[in-house]
Amino acid sequence: MSAAETALPLIDISRFRDPAADRDAFLADIRRAAHEAGFFYVVGHGVPEELTSGIFEVARRFFALPEAERLAIENVNTPHFRGYTRTGHEYTGGRRDWREQIDVGPEREALELGPDDPVWLRLIGPNQWPAALPELREVALAWQSEAQRVCQEVLRALSAALGQPEDYFDAWFDEEAATHAKIVRYPGRPDDGTDQGVGAHKDYGFLALLQQDEIGGLQVELPDGGWVDATPVPGSFILNIGEMLEIATQGYLIATKHRVISPPEGVDRYSVPFFLGPRLDAFVEPIELPADLAAAARGISQDADNPLLSAYGANALLGWLRSHPEVARRWWSDVTQVG
Repeated sequence: MSAAETALPLIDISRFRDPAADRDAFLADIRRAAHEAGFFYVVGHGVPEELTSGIFEVARRFFALPEAERLAIENVNTPHFRGYTRTGHEYTGGRRDWREQIDVGPEREALELGPDDPVWLRLIGPNQWPAALPELREVALAWQSEAQRVCQEVLRALSAALGQPEDYFDAWFDEEAATHAKIVRYPGRPDDGTDQGVGAHKDYGFLALLQQDEIGGLQVELPDGGWVDATPVPGSFILNIGEMLEIATQGYLIATKHRVISPPEGVDRYSVPFFLGPRLDAFVEPIELPADLAAAARGISQDADNPLLSAYGANALLGWLRSHPEVARRWWSDVTQVG
C-alpha cells in the first residue's frame, strides 16, 4: 500500500539514515506528517519479520491459556501495573475498555523508598511472566527493544526536523527510561450495544508505536471532530505524537486523540503498542523552535479532565491510576495527589 492509498501519511524512516537520500526533503515530510496529522505509518524500520510475527504468535498462545494461568500474573498482584488485565478491567474516560492484555516494561527491581522520595518511583518494579509460556518473556523483551530503537530513531528525525540537534532528547532515554508495551487481544464486541475497544484518549509519553494485525479498528480524530480509520498496512508500524512532545513544542506537535472500535462478534483483533516514555524524573521544557515553526505552534491543549503535567513521573502516575482502578485501590489508596 502506498502513501497515496492511506488516510494517514507514510514515512520511510530508512531515508533518515541513507546518505544518498535528500535529507531536507525527508525532514520536511516527517515534520509535515507530525505537525498536521500527529499520526503516521513508518516503514523501512528494519525490525525482522520473524519478530513482528513472533510477538503475535506468543500473544495468541498466551490468551489461549486457561484463565487460571492468565490470572496467575494478574496486575492486581503488584503495585507496578505489570502483568495481565482481564477484559473490561481497564478504563478510558471512565468507561471500561473491551480488551485483555499484558503490560510489560523494562526488567527492573522495585526500589527501597523513603517517605521523602517521589511517590511515582513506586511505579518501578519487575514484570510478571506466565510459568506456562516461558518463551513469552524472550520474545516480548526482544520486540520491546526493537520498538524502542525505532521510536528513538523517529524522535531523532523529529528533533532534526524541528531545528534541533538529533540527540536533543537522548539524555532522557537511558537505561532508566520509563518505556512499556502492551500485548493486547480485543475480543468481539459485547452484546450490550457498546463498541469501545479503547475509548478516545491521548498518549502521555513522547511517542507511541503500534503493531496491529490485519483486522483494523484503530481510528484517529480529525481536526473537525470526525474520525478516520488507520487501515492496517503490512510491514508498517503506526507512530503518534505523545503529550510530552506537545509540551516540548508548545503545541507545534499535538498529541492526537485516537480510539479502537471493537471487532465484530466472533472476531479477535491483536495489537502490540509501545510507549516511549523518558526517565520518570524528566521535566519537559519548551524547545526554542525556529521562528517559522514557533509561529505555527498552537499552544498546549487545555482540558480540565486531562491536565498536561511537565513532570513526567507525575503525568505517568495519573494515567496509570485512572486506567487501572483496581490496582489503585489495592496498592495506592494512600495517594490523594501526585507531585
